[in-house]
Amino acid sequence: MTDTTYSPYRRLPGPLHAILLAGTVPLFLGGLLSDIAYYKTYLIQWSNFASWLIAGGMVFCGLALLFALVNLLRAQPKSGRPTLYFLLLLVTWGLGWVNAFEHAKDAWAVMPSGLVLSVIVTLLSIVSAWTGLTNLRSGTVAGGPQ
Repeated sequence: MTDTTYSPYRRLPGPLHAILLAGTVPLFLGGLLSDIAYYKTYLIQWSNFASWLIAGGMVFCGLALLFALVNLLRAQPKSGRPTLYFLLLLVTWGLGWVNAFEHAKDAWAVMPSGLVLSVIVTLLSIVSAWTGLTNLRSGTVAGGPQ
């Protein structure tokens, strides 16, 4: 009896893909923490920090989204985990885009919707990174023991 394993990807995410994917989490988290600081202190510079961190998160997320699209196109079958991962990144990027526009508003007009969007986008980026960096069959981290 042979043991066959199923992997939804031809390859697990490579180092560049993993760096881009994992880079979204601290950038969006930094934007959330800056929004919290702005909410508590009313210092406009925190809103500016959040805007730049969200823009950086959008760049990393967008590039990781391109890698996820290539993985989805190469995956057999094209359903399940690769589709979920792509859709999670797409929703993260889309809500990040809305959040970036929200942070373009003037001064306190960013609050509280900017803070709420930052919480949602940060959580989505964590779930996306977790989904993209774990292996389907055993739940191990990509590159770890199989």
